Amino acid sequence: NLTSFSMYFTGVVPYIFLLLLVGCSARPLYPLPGRRNDRNKQPLQTFRAYNIAHRGSNGEIPEETAAAYMRAIEEGTDFIETDILASKDGALICFHDVILDDMTDIANHKEFADRKRTYDVQGVNTTGYFLVDFTLEELKLLRVKQRYPFRDQQYNGEFSIITFEEFISIALDAHRVVGIYPEIKNPVLINQHVKWPGGKKFEDKFVETLKKYGYNGSYMSKQWLKQPAFIQSFAPTSLIYISNQTDLPKIFLIDDTNTPTQDTNQSYWEITSDGYLDYIKEYVVGIGPWKDTIVPCSNNYLQTPSDLIARAHARNLQVHPYTFRNENQFVHFNFSEDPYNEFDYWINKMGVDGLFTDFTGSLHHYQEWTNPFASGEKEATRLLNKIELMLSKFKYT
Repeated sequence: NLTSFSMYFTGVVPYIFLLLLVGCSARPLYPLPGRRNDRNKQPLQTFRAYNIAHRGSNGEIPEETAAAYMRAIEEGTDFIETDILASKDGALICFHDVILDDMTDIANHKEFADRKRTYDVQGVNTTGYFLVDFTLEELKLLRVKQRYPFRDQQYNGEFSIITFEEFISIALDAHRVVGIYPEIKNPVLINQHVKWPGGKKFEDKFVETLKKYGYNGSYMSKQWLKQPAFIQSFAPTSLIYISNQTDLPKIFLIDDTNTPTQDTNQSYWEITSDGYLDYIKEYVVGIGPWKDTIVPCSNNYLQTPSDLIARAHARNLQVHPYTFRNENQFVHFNFSEDPYNEFDYWINKMGVDGLFTDFTGSLHHYQEWTNPFASGEKEATRLLNKIELMLSKFKYT
């Protein structure tokens, strides 16, 4: 009737006008940084799988650097992911490896030649320049380089190691809501070699930093949506330890089938059993398995998928597998060397809830082309297209 149509028209016209402002080409409603006023940040998208920038956009720029994280934000990531370690003087640092040898120019710093040590790292005697033997001031003297020789080397030596607080500021300074996804990295080693006043542990300092910058709230709460964060770790005891300190959502990372947990020495088969998933779901909102443990691979071809995703989802646990990389050597033959085919398989067939990727721009483009709108936005878009079609009939009259 006329009244119902009037109410519908009144409600939908402002939204149509907004769509017209952003363009009639079905451009996404999540603009890149710089397009919006900080007081009106575009919210985190929650209607499709999360795009998680693994150590930043490290397929293009050396990992864990400010430049890699800012590039990921420009490319449309939902979360920037980082590994947190600690320096000798207790500063929390964004760095993946416990040694500096492979990812920095430490070999060029003769003043540190006597710092090489051998420590037990998860049961393996490891020799190198350990991050825990350097102060923050010393670490800032080093420069980071690209991990893989087949990736762009032009940025080697340009960027420094950054702190956890610097990482957080990058997310908070973005002109749209960008989540963070920090990992409590190698907590056993860190707590052995780094000491904080008052008997505090690595995990305590980690949570304190998050609280300092306003990160709190359970998954999908109003506070969480304002400043989204997932806390991840391969160490179940760390996740359980901090459960009384913060209600931020936690993700239990799962390594390959041959690697036991670093703190409890449990096997892959134990921590993915029904009994353990029933136990850990009281502390975490999801799991982050290596993708080749979910779908085994032989001779670079996928084998029969396991039922891990189904069993996790049955317990209301999210699944965020790692790591998606564009290069041919990382894309299984089933996908015709096309990473978009791989994204499609994992999102639409396997039904994962998020993906860790080295190429956040590629995943963002894929999702914008295949699933750019939430359900309500789809209806408005259809209506807009009809209006465009009607207007086009009068274009040349």
